[in-house]
Amino acid sequence: MYRRPPAPPPSGPNARKPPGEVVPRWGLFFLAPNSGPVMRPAAAAVRFLEGLEVPTGARAGRRLKLAPYQKAFIAGALKSDTNVACLAVARGGGKSALSSGLAIGALLGAWDPQRQREVLLAGRTRDQARVCWDYAATLARSLPEDVQKRLVFRRAPRLEIELQDDTGPHLLRAIAADGKNVLGTSPTLVIMDERAHWARDQGDSLEAALMSGTGKRGGSTLMISTSAADDSHAFSKWLDEEQPGVYRQEHRPAPGLPADDLASLLLGNPGCKFGIGASEEWLLAQARLAIRRGGSTLSNFRLFNRNERVSGESRDVLLTVDEWLACETAELPPREGPCIIGCDLGGSASMSAAAFYWPTSARLEVRAWFPSKPSLSDRGASDGVSGRYTEMRDRNELETLGDATVPVAAWLVEVMRHVEGETVAAIVADRYKQSEVGEALVKAGIRAPVVWRGMGFRDGNEDVMRLQRACYDGRVKSKPSLLLRSAFAECVCLRDPANNIKLARARSNGRIDPASAAVLAVAEGARIAGRGAKKARPAVWA
Repeated sequence: MYRRPPAPPPSGPNARKPPGEVVPRWGLFFLAPNSGPVMRPAAAAVRFLEGLEVPTGARAGRRLKLAPYQKAFIAGALKSDTNVACLAVARGGGKSALSSGLAIGALLGAWDPQRQREVLLAGRTRDQARVCWDYAATLARSLPEDVQKRLVFRRAPRLEIELQDDTGPHLLRAIAADGKNVLGTSPTLVIMDERAHWARDQGDSLEAALMSGTGKRGGSTLMISTSAADDSHAFSKWLDEEQPGVYRQEHRPAPGLPADDLASLLLGNPGCKFGIGASEEWLLAQARLAIRRGGSTLSNFRLFNRNERVSGESRDVLLTVDEWLACETAELPPREGPCIIGCDLGGSASMSAAAFYWPTSARLEVRAWFPSKPSLSDRGASDGVSGRYTEMRDRNELETLGDATVPVAAWLVEVMRHVEGETVAAIVADRYKQSEVGEALVKAGIRAPVVWRGMGFRDGNEDVMRLQRACYDGRVKSKPSLLLRSAFAECVCLRDPANNIKLARARSNGRIDPASAAVLAVAEGARIAGRGAKKARPAVWA
């Protein structure tokens, strides 16, 4: 039988090289070594994941279908120069499937054929780690039979999946957030599930231990979670701070929008349009239910279902996002009646703020000042808020005054200039700064009644409660203010054994001066309104 002789190999500098030998491996196809171009890690990972079957839910038994945002994360996370990759998406966004699928793929060497691979799947608690491990074990059941025969599943004393082959053994372990149980490991891949909700001290300790282990073998770290409650959390810092070797992907709507705003709701739930997670109808129904219930229900919906950075602990915040949004209005009431000024003088180089409150009309205005050095952009970077201060300046809510410090007398002059022509009923200031502010008032020639208040548990408890009551009763009206939104987000309420509260910063670089000034002004306004107008008494003769 005649056979056509093989064609001569192509020649020339632009000639294509013949394809390499295709070797089947765990249901995937890899090119043999030194036989031409190899499939990129991201493409290999996507191909591997979409070869698995959905273990639970309405799509159980069907092939896993990745959404575009998941493919984008895989592409960024598996680049050769990426050491840490962070993904923030709302609850139900396919995080478990993505984490567990990547863990199984890394165990099998679908894109990283290192010897004796070690994959660590870390959860907040042992129960959470077990959920991730169970999902990974279920996904592994959709692998080819010959691959499954090489897998050993262990539930005690540790949650492990072991793969035996000629380059192994390879190990996948599920661990809880306790840094002591990972010392001595050298993982090729670490996946931190729900990193934003680990306990702060234990979580930071585990993160440090895990990342020191990845450095031994050039491994990488993936953090897949919903948003943290505030900017001070380590996960928020990973997302906010641009660093070499770090890939960041955050699906978070702008703050301050209504909870049932569909466009922003879909922004936090990018898998919704692709059949991943809850439907639009369910999300809208839950949003409206949360709005009706309010309080911690609404805060938790914003945190978990909208992926916003808000505290789910309503008792620990000064005002929830929605409680403050109810006070904002596009049309401010007029400046009517006497004005109360609340002053919060910051440290030598920090923010100073003043709040102007008219109890008669419930109007509230707040302004803040920084020294001109360093610049607002540099200060925002060091405080971990990016360009927020620059945006406040553009909105005429924040100004610079002085050089390295804010001069107190000049600052008070600017404060009084803001309400020039108005009747000032009282200036309320922190008793701790009484000497400094008192001298500046004399130097600036300002003659107005001064009320000194403490910021501790005694005065602070009364003032905070009065502000909260005024907001609940609709006695505070302010224009939309990024300055106040930011300050309220940075505030927490500390409680003493008698359950008295005082204001404190949620993080060391947080700026709560505008919120403190507002508390002083509104509380004094409520006291003045409660006392009512003074009545003239008849003369009494001895």
